[in-house]
Amino acid sequence: MYINGMFAKRLRLLVWLYVLGICLAASGTVWAQDADTAAATTAVDSGCCGPITPAGQQLIHLLDGMDVDHLWQSHVKVNWETGEPKGGSGSTHCSAFAAAVGERLGIYMLRPPQHGQDFLASAQGRWFEGDDARSQGWFKVNGSLQAQTLANLGNLVVLVYINPDPHTPGHIAIVRPQVKSLKDLEREGPQTTQAGAHNFSSGTAVFSFVKHPGAWPNNVQIYAHMTKFATGS
Repeated sequence: MYINGMFAKRLRLLVWLYVLGICLAASGTVWAQDADTAAATTAVDSGCCGPITPAGQQLIHLLDGMDVDHLWQSHVKVNWETGEPKGGSGSTHCSAFAAAVGERLGIYMLRPPQHGQDFLASAQGRWFEGDDARSQGWFKVNGSLQAQTLANLGNLVVLVYINPDPHTPGHIAIVRPQVKSLKDLEREGPQTTQAGAHNFSSGTAVFSFVKHPGAWPNNVQIYAHMTKFATGS
């Protein structure tokens, strides 16, 4: 637990240094760097959140390999790990897909059999708030800029909405590495990959939460976990 916490704190610090470097580079300010923050000086046209690193490219490859455009389809029951239909009717599968992404990265988030697929997204949101998630290495992210930057560095970042109505599903989406301008980030939020009412490998946070009025951006929480891609392990 202590090691995970120390890694998370160090990663948050490096991300803010990384973002600061991008902002200073974009404004033409000269910034002295050390070894940990050398990557932060990027070209102005690299976007608000830095370039996609090799670890970020690996994350994109994993997300695309999930084939969410064709699996985890709504209105049928699915195997939560593979997205393959099992027969019978079902609902949407945003939370099952998010858990499956985590599983393929060796990262735990609340999932079957610890919780059924019904209303799992809101349950995941509550789980992320607790000590169990922190002990597993998850930490809270402060806003879209940090979320997109972490994803571009190859980390697993989730956007999660807890529906205040316990009888109505919440939603969860994965942040996808993407070079964005600050204007685009402010307008549409981070890039996303999701299952749900609409499955897509590449969309935006605004579109991810369009079925949940009032969710984005004020009622969506953001959490992240380091991946084997980002740590090189």
